[in-house]
Amino acid sequence: MQILHCVFKKKSLGLRPFLGDIIINMKKAILYIFSITIMYGCGSNDRGELVGVKIKNKWFSEKPFGMVSIPAGSFTMGKQDEDITGTMSAPPRTVSLSKFFMDETEISNSEYKQFVEWVKDSIVRTELALMADFASGGSLTDANGEPISGGIYDYAYAVSDTTGQSAYQKYMFENYYELDSLYTKPLNKNEDIIWDTSEYPDLYYAEVMDSLYTKKEDSRDGVRTFNTKKLKYNYTWYDVNSAVERPNERKSFLEKESVYVYPDTTVWIKDFNYSYNDPMHQDYFYHPAYQDYPVVGVSWNQAQAFCNWRTKNKNDRMRDKKNFAKIPSFRLPTEAEWEYAARGGLEFSKYPWGGPNTTSDRGCFLANFKPVRGNYAVDGALYTVEVQSFNANDYGLYNMSGNVSEWTNSSFNSSSYYMGSTMNSNVEDRKNKRKIIRGGSWKDVAYYLEVSTRDFEYADTARSYIGFRTVQSTVGPSINTNN
Repeated sequence: MQILHCVFKKKSLGLRPFLGDIIINMKKAILYIFSITIMYGCGSNDRGELVGVKIKNKWFSEKPFGMVSIPAGSFTMGKQDEDITGTMSAPPRTVSLSKFFMDETEISNSEYKQFVEWVKDSIVRTELALMADFASGGSLTDANGEPISGGIYDYAYAVSDTTGQSAYQKYMFENYYELDSLYTKPLNKNEDIIWDTSEYPDLYYAEVMDSLYTKKEDSRDGVRTFNTKKLKYNYTWYDVNSAVERPNERKSFLEKESVYVYPDTTVWIKDFNYSYNDPMHQDYFYHPAYQDYPVVGVSWNQAQAFCNWRTKNKNDRMRDKKNFAKIPSFRLPTEAEWEYAARGGLEFSKYPWGGPNTTSDRGCFLANFKPVRGNYAVDGALYTVEVQSFNANDYGLYNMSGNVSEWTNSSFNSSSYYMGSTMNSNVEDRKNKRKIIRGGSWKDVAYYLEVSTRDFEYADTARSYIGFRTVQSTVGPSINTNN
């Protein structure tokens, strides 16, 4: 047995150089083939002809989660039968629209909370990082050049120690990060924020967290809550219309916005006199029982900030993917897009479900509104209902009438139906603070549920009956395809 074992071992050892040569030769062959493929695939064989810039993958608009595809087409926009108010602000006219995506439901409390929590997380991490810089005297390395860690120092800016950073990261850190808030230092997202006061790592950490909560004298029953006035979202947007009118340096048309993001929960009290709405004020946005209800108490400005964050959040998550390309921005729908989507392909419909009645053939109400004088709960709800209530229209959209009115991107003007183009019609005027709302709400009568009825509210105003949903433009293939 020993002899056989030795012989086998010697033979095995003799095979190793042979197998190694084979593997090396295979690698060389594969590398050669790959090089030839690259040489011919990169346009080196175009013979000087115009062949365009080659891309690896054809772009297709990916339907975002929770959205439905609204096909391109034309429709008759405006009041098509009677205008009982006599305002004549919505005369019928034919409008054509490009394809777009739209949220199948109104933005819920749970979805808006994701935005609020993101802002909260960023604010806390920023304050902790600033304190780490202060505590270290601006240097987060010890006498031996080693990074300081532990306690507050674990929450320092991600690039405070430039060791191991790329040349670009070092350059940006040295030349831009200290200049203004537009180029903020990257936050350290690897460390979990400690919320339990008994587990605070040091006094510096405790000082930061103490500054972010309501003062002790403002606490109720000794319970201090996070100061919602600290929750501000900062972003910039490019004023294209002004840039077109007055060509100038790009920075002249970069507008900075700073918006408080927490909903105004007091709207349940302010909107209604002599009505007991205290439970809605206390619990509607806070309590998990309402997580699938539409967010309210959000102004047009806050809805715009949400759209900006949703776009940024998606792009940040997609940035590390191969062949990354920025997605079209999430935004509020134009007035025309909203009405077109609400009709659900029914050309002369009075309501999203058709018309002209607000009840089914079995007497069931088809939306959440105020149907009967005094008996407001006969439709199934006294206030709002969950965002996926009642039947969706033919495009798969829920509550396009009733529940909450919805912000649009369009500014209110009595003549805007005449002013708007017949192609992707919109009248957008940032200086006009009156913004169009559509769809009617839980507190409205049937007239405001009509898909052609328009109303307005001021951009900085929040109401207990106004919410919103977002849209995203599609890019790429022809409108005649299903892609």
